[in-house]
Amino acid sequence: MDRLKVGYGDRVVIEELTLAIEAGEGVALRGPNGIGKSTVLRCVAGLLEPAEGEVRVGGERVDEREAGFRRAVAALLEPPAWYPGLSAREHLTLVRMANAPIAEDWFADGELAARLGVDGFADASPGSLSSGQRQRLALAMVFDRPSRLLLLDEPERHLDQEGRATVAALIDEYLGRGGAALLASHDPTVTAGCEIIELGLDWADE
Repeated sequence: MDRLKVGYGDRVVIEELTLAIEAGEGVALRGPNGIGKSTVLRCVAGLLEPAEGEVRVGGERVDEREAGFRRAVAALLEPPAWYPGLSAREHLTLVRMANAPIAEDWFADGELAARLGVDGFADASPGSLSSGQRQRLALAMVFDRPSRLLLLDEPERHLDQEGRATVAALIDEYLGRGGAALLASHDPTVTAGCEIIELGLDWADE
């Protein structure tokens, strides 16, 4: 992203943000609530136009209407749209079917369900799950998608320490596969392998 400017209405919260993330690198945005961390992620995901500046993924301008961009970027920025008639296991099956063929060096079929504990409620519908269980399922779904850029907004939400450690390990493995990650998180476990970018009102007004 180059000279990004974002805000809410007439209020500018981030100005002149320039950031490059290479393959194998993870970056975590930190800062007070309302400073624009989620807004930056939404701009990178192509869900929001910045007030100024531009965002490129793989050298191409962000456009979430393009199939190539959607294949390159996997994002968990807000709760997914659940299918009421499908179980947790069937949600994961649908993700893998929609992204087939999946390379042999990606996460194996069923691996993420086991590591994130989804196996324990695999036959339940998402609507019947607790907030923590839904977060584990959503994380399994986003990691199951082969991608080159991972966008996560507070992935530690509703997770216990064991779950946070699992997410940190998965991010590390994702980076080891040559992916890049941008997340908004204050959790030191989740962000252990990431460069930390502090966003604050004083910084934004410089």
